[in-house]
Amino acid sequence: MDVNRVAVVLADQVSPFELGVACEVFGTDRSASGMDGWDFAVCAPEGAKVMSWSGFGLTGLSSLDFAASADLLVVPTCAPRTAPPPEPVLDVLRDAAARGAWVAGFCAGVFTLGYAGLLDGRRCTVHWVYEAEFRERFPTADVDPQALYVDDEGVLTSAGTVAAVDLCLHLVRRLRGVAAATALARRMVAAPHRTGGQAQFVEAPVPATAAPGDSVVAEALEWVERRLDRPFSVAELARRSGLGERTFLRRFSAATGTTPHRWLTERRLDRAQALLEEGRLSVEDIAVACGYASAAALRHQFARLRATTPTAYRAAFRG
Repeated sequence: MDVNRVAVVLADQVSPFELGVACEVFGTDRSASGMDGWDFAVCAPEGAKVMSWSGFGLTGLSSLDFAASADLLVVPTCAPRTAPPPEPVLDVLRDAAARGAWVAGFCAGVFTLGYAGLLDGRRCTVHWVYEAEFRERFPTADVDPQALYVDDEGVLTSAGTVAAVDLCLHLVRRLRGVAAATALARRMVAAPHRTGGQAQFVEAPVPATAAPGDSVVAEALEWVERRLDRPFSVAELARRSGLGERTFLRRFSAATGTTPHRWLTERRLDRAQALLEEGRLSVEDIAVACGYASAAALRHQFARLRATTPTAYRAAFRG
């Protein structure tokens, strides 16, 4: 789907951070960096003033007429979550989903999607603090409490506040490609790669190449990033880092939230996606450049972790 118009939909008492994430990703002009932007607006019923959690008010907002024709509608946390937002907000979200637009909820903004009836029978996530309350209010939703974000056929949900960044980068990746998402993540100094290990620490769309707070692991990641075409072992990485294997694994997990094997697999697939988007190399050459023994091995990992094939991925982006 082409997404050219993005609307943030507010009710009242909005989270400034989550609103800022949407504005930073979709409402900031990045043409100087070679990235196409979006037709963007922050909307409220009748364009009325909306207060933030922090006590300041937002004026100059667009009406819901803009959201009614948007391709992507974003709902940040707006209090109270214990009661439905105004009916015009629910109507514009329902209409959007019915006409095939994408709808995304950040953190407790997921409750708004629930009140709109958009999560019935759908897989979704919500902040772990609200999980029990959410399940009670929306028993037909298929809640995945371990997920950092969930994309269920254009209805997207994210967990805690910072997970809004991960969900937005996932959207940029789908809409503009992995290279644009990676560039944006670096510009935003986004969180490191997170996958498994603890509640709501799952695969983030763009892994970082450095691990904050652990320069030894950061150096190892950067070293591997430059050599993705060759094989590695934990023993080799630990030796190069001057650590024992158990210590290296413990520090690697603490810094990245995943194992070296999973991190390396994701990085190789990211590299493969970027090369597929560029379109110059064959799938066989890309497999070699990303450290796979054969194109069949790349296809296997692509099917397992990206739910598509390299050829289909390339066709989608080149199309």
